[in-house]
Amino acid sequence: MNKGIHSRGYLPHWDFAKSVQAITFRLADSVPKNVILKWKQELASTGDDAFIQKELHRRIAKYEDAGHGKNFLADKTCASSVQDKLIAIHAISYKLIAWVVMPNHVHALIRLFDGFSLSPIIQQWKGASAIEINRHLSRRGTVWAPDYYDRYIRDENHLHESIAYIRNNPVKAGLCSMPEEWPHSSAGMQWSADFSPPESIEEAD
Repeated sequence: MNKGIHSRGYLPHWDFAKSVQAITFRLADSVPKNVILKWKQELASTGDDAFIQKELHRRIAKYEDAGHGKNFLADKTCASSVQDKLIAIHAISYKLIAWVVMPNHVHALIRLFDGFSLSPIIQQWKGASAIEINRHLSRRGTVWAPDYYDRYIRDENHLHESIAYIRNNPVKAGLCSMPEEWPHSSAGMQWSADFSPPESIEEAD
């Protein structure tokens, strides 16, 4: 069942049937809780919730791209595990449009199928990959941060902007010179989901 607009932590989530969503989830040590808390305290004085959420996401994204933490996903086996989980239920629960597995976080763009909700899908990605990552690295403990960031795709322009952001994230982070050079990504796989914008996008204001 879709939850509409809800929150599991410091970020609001959008969960609507057949929606197109840009999703980011990250490793547990990529952005420390005390850093996020400090940013929230700094931004609280603005009193503008929309600005706070936008600026908080911008700071988190910049911090992630700087490569903080142990960067488990820089290991090819770990990155492949996550990528495999994204692809595994493509055409079952959602249409996978684009993705990139960065050293400490993951971006994915999907269109939910009718009858499927976003949160269980992300839990499936995280749970299955965490087991494999811990096994491969011979470790125990938390792999993923508990929350995730998602953004509802408003229209076709927003869709193409999101695809471009995902494609270019490794280039922007200085990890490669061309999107196609990054192996754990839709660009690197030359992926085509045969995507066409849903009615919800075409009818959006």
